[in-house]
Amino acid sequence: MTKKHVLVGDIDCGSDQLFLIAGPCVIEAEPLMMRTAERLKKIAANLGISVIFKSSFSKDNRSSLEFYQGPGLEEGLKLLAKVKREFDLPILTDIHYPYQAAPAAEVVDVIQIPAYLCMQSELVVAAAKTGAVVNIKHGQFIAPDNMAKPVKKIEDSGNDKIILTERGYTFGYNDLVVDPRSFYLMNQIGYPVVFDVGHSIRKYGIPSKDPRGGARQFLDTLARSAVAAGVDGLFIEAHPNPPEALCDAASQYYLDDLEKFMRPLIEIHNLVRSQTVH
Repeated sequence: MTKKHVLVGDIDCGSDQLFLIAGPCVIEAEPLMMRTAERLKKIAANLGISVIFKSSFSKDNRSSLEFYQGPGLEEGLKLLAKVKREFDLPILTDIHYPYQAAPAAEVVDVIQIPAYLCMQSELVVAAAKTGAVVNIKHGQFIAPDNMAKPVKKIEDSGNDKIILTERGYTFGYNDLVVDPRSFYLMNQIGYPVVFDVGHSIRKYGIPSKDPRGGARQFLDTLARSAVAAGVDGLFIEAHPNPPEALCDAASQYYLDDLEKFMRPLIEIHNLVRSQTVH
């Protein structure tokens, strides 16, 4: 089927070029954020692909009040605006409440709806009505083809700038499984599809700084499977020093290793697209 292309800045999401969404899970100190953005810009240039910078001003679903949640809406958006201004990168951040949609849209190019909240009508509609691109994550609790339902809410709100992101389905307790059929089913909805490889390896119920909190050994296999199945982009939270990251330390990717990780994925993507009849 023919999928709709979605423009994020100058990035044609859904074209024959693989794109990357990457950055620290949550906004940390400004020097770390700027260093990460600069490195991602260079990686993108070296690989000949486009990158969307991702970081969250707040993570409202942390498993403990003791865990770092981020700098908050106002300070977080100021820093994301600086990243955008200094490195000319499109920006993605997530929102958790409807009131956050409008101020976020003044700064970022893509508003992300977290997987847990994908069926929250008021939140989805608020994001849609800003006119920004909406990246909606596949909830761990619904079948992938049922993502057509929140997509319809966005469309009915007058917005057809939509990206769908797969991040796994709940499999038993505290575990996720990535079913390759989901890439086919979500492609049928008609919008660009992204695979969030980092969150798909999280082990829930284990603190994020505990090395057991992420099954890194599956990253290559899962990412290559998704690209071979025809996804349009990859979502990889990346950090200069993941073990010291303030969020999802066990599943963020090492920034210095990201270019090497991406090269075979780009080759697979190009091979798949060269064999696709448009």
